[in-house]
Amino acid sequence: MAELKKEAQLLSDIKNLIAQAKQQASAAVNVALTMMYWKIGQRINQEVLQGERAAYGKQVVATLAQQLTNEFGKGFSEKQLRRIMKFSEVFPDAEIVATLWRQLSWSHFKLLISLKEASARDFYAQMCASENWSVRTLNERIDSMLFERTALSKKPEELIKIELQQLAQQGLITENLVLKDPYVLDFLGLNDRYLEKDLEDAILRELEQFILELGAGFSFIARQKRIQLDGDDFYIDLLFYNRQLKRLVAIDLKLGKFKPHYKGQMELYLRWLDKYERQEGEQPPLGIILCAEKNQEQIELLEMDSAGIHVAEYLAVLPKREILHHRLQQAISHAQEKYSNQKLK
Repeated sequence: MAELKKEAQLLSDIKNLIAQAKQQASAAVNVALTMMYWKIGQRINQEVLQGERAAYGKQVVATLAQQLTNEFGKGFSEKQLRRIMKFSEVFPDAEIVATLWRQLSWSHFKLLISLKEASARDFYAQMCASENWSVRTLNERIDSMLFERTALSKKPEELIKIELQQLAQQGLITENLVLKDPYVLDFLGLNDRYLEKDLEDAILRELEQFILELGAGFSFIARQKRIQLDGDDFYIDLLFYNRQLKRLVAIDLKLGKFKPHYKGQMELYLRWLDKYERQEGEQPPLGIILCAEKNQEQIELLEMDSAGIHVAEYLAVLPKREILHHRLQQAISHAQEKYSNQKLK
């Protein structure tokens, strides 16, 4: 019996060594492949840019594709060469690419270079590296318009760059990278009519999906967290902790439009949490009020952000992508214009 156990252990150890070696070899091949593509794209771009006519560049690429395909096979078609050229064009910094290609595969980069906005591309690249997203996860995040829904996208370009640099260099996840608006809760399967308790119940049934939608670093702590003040009971709908932000996050669920008195209610929760639940080394608690509909002007006048409160809509049913895209672009433009006007005052 002891001999059989030894043999089984030996087989298991060898299988683990083989699996590790294959994984390391695959990672090394991916790094070499991505590095090669970037260098090829850079070299072709240098040559094509020297030409004064577009026709010259097109002919260079077509000829190269034919020659490389004849010698190395299908991996160097004209379409692939143009993708490789785009790769080195949208990621021109060799040092940044060298950091990313250790963590991202060529399949990741193919998705990233299809994005038109540089800020969105940099956001997804850095989040991929930080959170170790698979290609499938990256694709899902892009399809759900994650960047456009983050608080970060509402900032001016210079502030977006600073936060993404901090993420790349220090691994620093900020509130702007985590907080969203709207939150897409279409996975809850709610019908046309439901109560706040139904919404809460549905979230708890699909807690794993809800945490994924909340973002990086969230852990569930409590439902209907009871707090007592002057003999009165109050209840926080949902309480989470975010290990990257190092702070408690209280979530209040509301069915209708945002109302001004929600601010006072959430401030009460946050001050109680800060006094009785906040641990040494943690940041002040953060509040999220999830509403079916926002009143943007009221929220701005109440200066919710300065109180540590984020107000966001939730979508129980996901609209068509074009409608959501248009709506988010309007919100981004409004926020950035508002910031510019404040800067001019």
